[in-house]
Amino acid sequence: MNEEAQRKHAPGGSQESGQLMLLYIPCPDMGTAKELAAAAVSERLAACANILPTMVSVYRWQGAIEDEEETVLILKTPPEREAELRRLIEARHPYDVPAILTLAAVRVNTPYLEWAQAETA
Repeated sequence: MNEEAQRKHAPGGSQESGQLMLLYIPCPDMGTAKELAAAAVSERLAACANILPTMVSVYRWQGAIEDEEETVLILKTPPEREAELRRLIEARHPYDVPAILTLAAVRVNTPYLEWAQAETA
């Protein structure tokens, strides 16, 4: 069976297709992550937000090594909404230099992709 046929016959019967962008955004706390997530979803710039409550970041800032707990926000959006979503995060994020990293999910199961596209239309 070739690769295309295997995808069509995968468990759940859904074929992988299309692309979503995942924006990885460290936040200072849960409240900030929730506020940014709510804004992105309510403005239909992101279909979904995932919030991971605690991580530790170690970095150099203004000559000193910092060690801080942060909350991770992950936003899912179609490529055509990414630029506007980034602008929203840049405008509302409290950090002087927020990290907004975009990762491409190059294969997304069709039902989820269709849902995400409908939620950001």
